[in-house]
Amino acid sequence: MANGNFIGLVGLGVMGQNLALNIARKGYSVSVYNRTAARTEAFVQERVQHEPITPTYDLQTFVQSLARPRKIILMVQAGTAVDSMIDTLVPLLEQGDLVIDMGNSHYADTERRLEALAARGLLFLGT
Repeated sequence: MANGNFIGLVGLGVMGQNLALNIARKGYSVSVYNRTAARTEAFVQERVQHEPITPTYDLQTFVQSLARPRKIILMVQAGTAVDSMIDTLVPLLEQGDLVIDMGNSHYADTERRLEALAARGLLFLGT
C-alpha cells in the first residue's frame, strides 16, 4: 500500500461486503470501514482470505489509506445516514476526490449533495 489503496468502501452490510470482495477479487486494493468495528472485524475474519482488503477502524485512517485522487463508495442506508457520512468525510478529503453514493438515494438528495460537494471541489456520483 505504498501509494495507497485503489478504492475505499464505507458500510459493510451484506451488499458492502460482497462489493468489497468482488472489487478485490478483480485485483484492486480496497480499504474498508464500518461504523461499528465489530462488523469490520467479523468481515475480515470470516470472509476475507487472500484478497487485497485493508480494514480500518476510524475515518481518518481510512481516508489516509487511499491513493489520490481518492475514490470512496458509500454503502450506507439512503437518507440521513448518507448525509451524516458525507459531513464526516468532507473535512478529510481534498479537491478532486470522488464520493460515490450507492444507497439508492432520492434524486433530489443526489442533486443537493452534488452541488454541495462541487462547491468544495469534490466529485460526487449518486445512484
